[in-house]
Amino acid sequence: MFVEKMPIVVAVVPIGALVIIHLLFHHPHHASLAVIPLLLFSFLGPWAVSDTANVSSLSQALAPDGYPSSAAWDAAEPTVFNSDWQGKNAEPELETQVRLLWTPETLYLHFRSRYRTLTFFPDATPSGRRDHLWDRDVAEIFLQPDPSQPRRYWEFEIAPNGMWIDLDIFPGGKGDPQSGMISQVIRNPKEKLWTAELALPMRSLVPRFDPSSDWRVNFFRVEGATEPRFYSAWQPTHTPQPNFHVPEAFGVLRFQSA
Repeated sequence: MFVEKMPIVVAVVPIGALVIIHLLFHHPHHASLAVIPLLLFSFLGPWAVSDTANVSSLSQALAPDGYPSSAAWDAAEPTVFNSDWQGKNAEPELETQVRLLWTPETLYLHFRSRYRTLTFFPDATPSGRRDHLWDRDVAEIFLQPDPSQPRRYWEFEIAPNGMWIDLDIFPGGKGDPQSGMISQVIRNPKEKLWTAELALPMRSLVPRFDPSSDWRVNFFRVEGATEPRFYSAWQPTHTPQPNFHVPEAFGVLRFQSA
């Protein structure tokens, strides 16, 4: 977290400030001024990554397909990651963006996933639900609406061909929660991009939704037909081997008011 790295930031910020002051007074032309934001990111970027994902309130009407409109998604704050589960080996070509919107009835998610190749199962149940979906390419969200139960959380996965799975994870096992999740996927081979929208009923996630309460969350991607596959995580789990089931590493999910 940012607080844990504060001593490094305190040491680095004065150096960055001196460089910026030098540029302002000795090279006051556009080219020098333009590099200031880049310098700030270079100094602070590695330490200033937030552990909080914000969920914007959805005030617009849904699009005809039953999901938020493109304008609503564009206005939502993106959560972006492209490093592996240990926070290393960044792969910009495999970047994932997640945007979230909420209403009192539904939590909406939008995954925007860059890819090199796609690998997915050819079969599923008639509903599209597919067990062991994580053995192929997926985007995932792990949700913990009740942090007082640290070993219990939800797992939702979506594949590039629209197959999905929802799981109730609890100490000693997992179950089919029949959450009522619905989803849709669009693939864009020309841009090497696939997007997915998920709608999760609040009544399945919590007995009573309270937007003033913070939840816990993490986001993941898996890509590759054979090992070594690329296991990427928003909040690194830092396990020796790829393992997403580390609720201690979850970040904060915060609901924003309109």
